[in-house]
Amino acid sequence: MTAIRNGIHHAAAEGFSARADMYAKGRPEYPPELEGWLRDTLGLGIGATVVDLGAGTGKFIPRLLATGAAIVAVEPIVAMRAQLAAAFPDVRALSGTAECIPLADESVDVVICAQAFHWFATQAALSEIRRVLKPGGYLGLVWNVRDESVNWVAALTRIVTPYEGDAPRYNNGEWREVFPARGFGPLQEVSFAHAHVGPAEHVILDRMLSVSFIAALPEGDQQRVASEIRELIGRSADLAGKSTIAMPYRTMAFSCRKLL
Repeated sequence: MTAIRNGIHHAAAEGFSARADMYAKGRPEYPPELEGWLRDTLGLGIGATVVDLGAGTGKFIPRLLATGAAIVAVEPIVAMRAQLAAAFPDVRALSGTAECIPLADESVDVVICAQAFHWFATQAALSEIRRVLKPGGYLGLVWNVRDESVNWVAALTRIVTPYEGDAPRYNNGEWREVFPARGFGPLQEVSFAHAHVGPAEHVILDRMLSVSFIAALPEGDQQRVASEIRELIGRSADLAGKSTIAMPYRTMAFSCRKLL
């Protein structure tokens, strides 16, 4: 049975609270091409207001800042929100969940969920998102998805998958089951090539240890996972001895409009 605590899945509550610093270090940024999508598809710009829902440590905020829109970050986990506030002190950051957004009815132009919607893909959350959106406003969903057509990336997934339990994932597609959604138009999809470049310890190890259900493991199990990842890095011809590597991603972006 899925364990939900104060509206937050236990893997997110425990893992992201324990490893908020590693999430901030190990997660990739988002490709600059998204800025055009934010402006042209979602209509973000000066004078618009956007909610970054499930904002985490603020990884998506640089892309939102580039549009000139006013930003309200909503994040339920205290440790994540603290990282966000430290990195972006001028951004309004509120405690809230997808089912209880602390904003007035029809008060925002866009709600964006970056690397987050799979955690709260419910009709209750969509109803609350619809409540705060202005008529004609947009819901945007974004994920950086590891490119598992690359052998060593697929091997990383095989290392961590046995620990996932009931944690929601983008890849299983269950989040799509809430669409088409009442009060919204059809879901539109685009994607962009992306890569996270840097030392393997940062780009691979920190990234995988920041996965919610890995970060929630007891310390001994985390160390076991870290050891397996280091062994993979050491035996892969694409990774061993390299000062810099590139983790390949596809950035998936989805949008749907609140009906008038």
